[in-house]
Amino acid sequence: MEPGYVIERPNREKPASRAMRAFVVFLLLLSSALMLLIILGGWSALQSGPGLQLLYVVVYLGMAYYVTRWNRGPLPVAAALAIILGIFAAVAAPGWFARDKDGFATPETIFGTTGFDAQALGVMTYLLIPVQVALIVASLQAFRQDWHVEVERPVGAPDGAAGLREPLRGAA
Repeated sequence: MEPGYVIERPNREKPASRAMRAFVVFLLLLSSALMLLIILGGWSALQSGPGLQLLYVVVYLGMAYYVTRWNRGPLPVAAALAIILGIFAAVAAPGWFARDKDGFATPETIFGTTGFDAQALGVMTYLLIPVQVALIVASLQAFRQDWHVEVERPVGAPDGAAGLREPLRGAA
């Protein structure tokens, strides 16, 4: 940047961009909360161990943090991870309903107490699917909003004034 110029990011000021950023963060946090409820509520019944699920929660929370800071890099990663999680949820949800039959133990939490019943865990797992579909759509829409576009304008010139330079493409 040359002296006498300030950098503006006009696409970040648009109401649609602000709303989409808030919606993506909300969906990431909602996904994390649902996964935590499933992990903690059915700790003893999880076959593969909660390690991968906990990693997913941490990654989603990290992506939510970066999206709040207008970083658009995590958006396609969030969409890709949402596809994988949606597939896992679609495969795993019927299993929770099968556990509700005679002969299956009630899932226990990490703290040793009785967790959610298997049907509640199945419903939460099914709820993950539409949340992940919404996250895919919202993340890709937010990515198309060009949050990274920068425009230089002379210091003291009003917003949108003549004398703007060509938009700079680069990382924010």
